[in-house]
Amino acid sequence: MVSSFVKSAQSRLKDVDSSKWFQGIVIAVIILSALLVGAKTHNLPSEAIAVLAILDIAVTVFFVVELTIRFLAYPKKREFFKSGWNIFDTIIVIGSLIPTGGSGVLIARLLRVFRVLRLVSMVPELRLLINALIAAIPRMSYIALLMFVIFYIYAAVGSIVFSEINGELWGDVSIAMLTLFRVATFEDWTDVMYETMAVYPISWIFYLTFIFLTAFIFLNMMVGTILEVMSDEHEKFRAESHGETKEGGEPASRAQIEALHEEIAELKEMIRQQQAIK
Repeated sequence: MVSSFVKSAQSRLKDVDSSKWFQGIVIAVIILSALLVGAKTHNLPSEAIAVLAILDIAVTVFFVVELTIRFLAYPKKREFFKSGWNIFDTIIVIGSLIPTGGSGVLIARLLRVFRVLRLVSMVPELRLLINALIAAIPRMSYIALLMFVIFYIYAAVGSIVFSEINGELWGDVSIAMLTLFRVATFEDWTDVMYETMAVYPISWIFYLTFIFLTAFIFLNMMVGTILEVMSDEHEKFRAESHGETKEGGEPASRAQIEALHEEIAELKEMIRQQQAIK
């Protein structure tokens, strides 16, 4: 009887946690928490500060209750901490319990700022974007490494050739790399180019080739990588939302589903032929 009561309570808590109205309340409280953080940065009268303090306590209590409901809704409590988003929310909520007074006032305020990030864990579309970005990091790292090589080569050339023109911009490799970053982001890069062109008229080749490699090729390669990973994540999300799985419990791809349809069509055709023969 006790086990049936526990299962019934877990089922009700799960229904509450997955309900749209409860998710909407959580998102509204997260937005309220962000507004409270911004309001505290202004010079307010003591009465308003007292009201904000009460609201901050209410928001913290709500987050604790919401996280407790989500934890109790899990049939197996260990699986709760297998999700990185649940761990993230737990750290943020526990950090919010640190009092804002005393020596930990700075840490407490910073953790309350990070409560806004809980909006990412609550909205599936935002989680999808973050997961795609994390999944794209290994591929982007090779592009970033190649960009660093290009930056280093051009910085070395620039420090050798242009250091006498302007030591503040081309004095050594490290400073030259900062200058090239300015060029790559198009921050008054023409001023840098015209300064060197006054001494070396053909130095425009140096800048145009660098911009072509970094801004037009490597950055577009990064964008393409992110879009490819996002497409894969969207496909997995769509498969999971429709309950389409393959062996091993992982989401089935669209190609696998189409292949399954073709096999079913072939089986139907074979059955028809056998019936026609009989």
